Formats: sequence, structure tokens, C-alpha cells
Amino acid sequence: MIVIKNLSKTFFPDTPKAYVALKNINLTIQQGELIILKGVSGSGKSTLLSIIATLQKPSTGEVLIESKSVAKLPDLHASHFRAKSIGFVPQNFNLFEHFSILENIATALIPLGLSPKEIAHKSEVALEKAQISHKKDAHVSTLSGGEKQRAAIARALANDAPILLCDEPTANLDADNTEKFIMIIKELKAKGKTILISTHDPLFDSLDFCDKIYHLKEGNLA
Repeated sequence: MIVIKNLSKTFFPDTPKAYVALKNINLTIQQGELIILKGVSGSGKSTLLSIIATLQKPSTGEVLIESKSVAKLPDLHASHFRAKSIGFVPQNFNLFEHFSILENIATALIPLGLSPKEIAHKSEVALEKAQISHKKDAHVSTLSGGEKQRAAIARALANDAPILLCDEPTANLDADNTEKFIMIIKELKAKGKTILISTHDPLFDSLDFCDKIYHLKEGNLA
């Protein structure tokens, strides 16, 4: 279960450039729920996902995951927590451009302390799920936007984490691959994964397996 309490985030505080991205967010996500987060660009969706993923720290408030406070973990502890507990699909891919897709996935799995054989197996399974196995040896710099998106999805699936966070995961996918991604999400939810997706895609508005849809507007959650 994810519990967000009185969460706020201000960038460049105490300066003329101060910008309030999130305002007193309170949200509870039960284990196994699929939550859709809607809102225009700049509404705070990406910031909220990044804080839940421990990639950013809030200005105030806290995030509890399975009753453990994670929002202000030291960077090293946050990294270990992410490696075991979070699968994250960022909006800008965050892939190593001069590594292959397979190398990108393997690098992400190293913190788990797995054997090379286990890393190879988990990588292959993730590549297959994301429909990108045929490009596993291609350098990221040679890929299209859609292929990079699928590579980022594969990397997020590789650690088989209990929580999956996706920031605009279908933004660079065509209709066919978007439908395939939705089927992946349906399968993961059926396995009990907790999933939070921020998206503009109208296809997510009417999913029959979605538990709740929330809207963010100017940092406020409704």
C-alpha cells in the first residue's frame, strides 16, 4: 500500500523563481490497484511520480510504502529501495544512449546482486513482454522514439517489482503498441502489482480494470 500524506513540493524555494509543483497531496493506493493520473503538462504529475519513486524529495509531507517512510531516504538507501520495489517508466526514457537495450536492462538489475545468469533471464523475459527482443543488441542511439519507449518499459519490468510507476508510457507508441502495453498492464494487475500511470491518452479513461482516476490541476489533486 502507498500512503501519501500532506505532500508538497516547491522548486527554487525562497527565490524569485519559486514554483509550487504540488500542494498538500493526500492519496492512498491499495495493494493491487491500478490508478490513472490525469492532468495537463505542468500539473505536477511527473513530480508526484518521481517523489513516489524516491527520485526526488518533497518539500514537506511524506510517502509511506508498506508502512515504511521512503520520501526522504538518503540517496544510497533510496537507490536500493528502487531496485527492489519500484519499476519506473520515465517520460524521457533515461536510457544510456551508447549502450544496447540489453545492456541498459542488465545495468539496472546489478543493484539486486543477481548472478549473471539471473540477470540474463530477467532481461530476456522483460524484452519479450515489451515486444522489443528483436532490438536487444541495438544501441539506444539508433532507435526510434517508440522503440526507446518500449526499451524503457522493458527495463521497468525487469526487476519484477511490486510497484510500477509509468509517466506518459504511451506517448511515443503507435496504436498497436499502445494496445499491447495496456494488455501488459492488465496482466500485471492480475498478478497483484500496484500500478500508477500518468497519461494524456484517452484510451486509459475507460479501462474496465482501472480502479480510480485522479486529476491534477496546478499541483492540486482531485
